[in-house]
Amino acid sequence: MFFDARQPPFSANEPVVVKIGGSLTRQPEILKAVLGIVDRAPQPIVAVAGGGSFADAVREAQRKFGFSHDTAHRMAILAMHQNALVMASVAGSLVPQESVSEVGAALASGNKAIWLPLKDCENDSDLPATWDTTSDAIAARLGERLGGLPVVFVKSRQPETGNRDAQSLAAEGLIDPVSALILERAGMAFTIVEAAQGAELAGLLGLPADVDADRLA
Repeated sequence: MFFDARQPPFSANEPVVVKIGGSLTRQPEILKAVLGIVDRAPQPIVAVAGGGSFADAVREAQRKFGFSHDTAHRMAILAMHQNALVMASVAGSLVPQESVSEVGAALASGNKAIWLPLKDCENDSDLPATWDTTSDAIAARLGERLGGLPVVFVKSRQPETGNRDAQSLAAEGLIDPVSALILERAGMAFTIVEAAQGAELAGLLGLPADVDADRLA
């Protein structure tokens, strides 16, 4: 169930999963602006960090040493941990949490968290150990495990076509195939927001749409 980022289907008090693309680590000023918005947003948020350059290093190491996909999957999740710690150092309200239950407790208390997913994901049969399972799928799975929370995917670009259902977005390469399956299975609301569009993200997360995102970084 795709929704328009300008018309969010949830209230300012409803928890939301915000997946922050790992590619944004290559655009530090934009990433800091995104984290500033998330840090100031009034609603409970659990952020999920992409693996970014840390995950790229895992891919390169697998090519060199030929270790298994199971090992690469675990290492790629640990890459998410590294980026999560970077993001938590920028956005102080994002408290690292290692379990779904801890995340749920933080959200129920109206707080924010950033998930360190290895503990609850490395043996999750809904997250196969292949490169088709990216941090997008892990974010979607977290939303599903938390009762079907809406997911905001913050990306470096918007969809290129007007078809914004999960399978079309997967075919375009904007989300991975596993995340598309999870989103459709759970019937969760989700949207794609371009990271450079700070006003759109701010409005979606309950801040004034004309907020100066640069000053929040």
